[in-house]
Amino acid sequence: MSAPGAEASGRAAYLDMLAAERGAAANTLAAYGRDLEDYRDYLARTGCALDAVEADTLRGYLVDLEARGLKASSAARRLSCVRGFHRFLYAEGLAETDPGAPVAGPRRGRALPKVLGVAEVDRLLAVAREAVAASEGPAAARARRMHCLLELLYATGLRVSELVALPRAAATTRERYLVVRGKGGRERLVPLTDLARAAMRAHLDGAGGEDGPWLFPADSESGHLTRQAFARDLKTAAAAAGIRADRISPHVLRHAFASHLLQNGADLRIVQELLGHADIATTQIYTHILDERLKSMVRDLHPLMDEDPAAA
Repeated sequence: MSAPGAEASGRAAYLDMLAAERGAAANTLAAYGRDLEDYRDYLARTGCALDAVEADTLRGYLVDLEARGLKASSAARRLSCVRGFHRFLYAEGLAETDPGAPVAGPRRGRALPKVLGVAEVDRLLAVAREAVAASEGPAAARARRMHCLLELLYATGLRVSELVALPRAAATTRERYLVVRGKGGRERLVPLTDLARAAMRAHLDGAGGEDGPWLFPADSESGHLTRQAFARDLKTAAAAAGIRADRISPHVLRHAFASHLLQNGADLRIVQELLGHADIATTQIYTHILDERLKSMVRDLHPLMDEDPAAA
């Protein structure tokens, strides 16, 4: 990964992932691109190759940012971008280590993920089903594909890269779960709902006899639907359901899957397994939901909560 061409392709792939999976806007992508260029210049000035970066290298970069007079918020954003870049390279198998994991930046509150409410997701799925019923010919095939993608994503919480690369055999399995190979080559079981299984069968039946290894074949380098194409089509489907484009992305639906499970009593460790997080700390961004659930439980179940304070 130390060759300039490989480094540039790594940066481009990282920005593509931010656009497709996180729904990053053009301005955000431009800012991240500038941050990565600044980091590349720092490595060049210090004579450090990308594949030789260690935690101390990143700490040195943070010191350099502060010496240049950047505010804590700006330095934190740049460090966050760089740490995300290294995490991406490691997860995609483009680097042997993640040097950013042990590095802490200037303290800032962690933003909560964007999440759609249950009613909004229901409306999105309902509009997708209506589109299938109202379409004919090639348009109906596209509508069935979108409905299948939405049902699967909300039912399983798959990463968008895992979703678009599902094998054709996923739609014909008699099992009520999928075996998914996620980041780092780790395999996990993901339960399937009846609605998701039915949507897969309908999509496959209406695909016009297409054959091949992928559930969502496309004219692309990989041979299957790209995450960028799905992210674009998802915004169109969301607009039809009255959901603003800046509130939707494949990653938002993954967050909705996790958040709605936790709201309905799921254990955080179970959600960690379903999401494919190697570290529970990654899943703990959802602890605000657990806090509300605990408050509600105490309010509803504690024997003293209904007593009148004035009578004490």
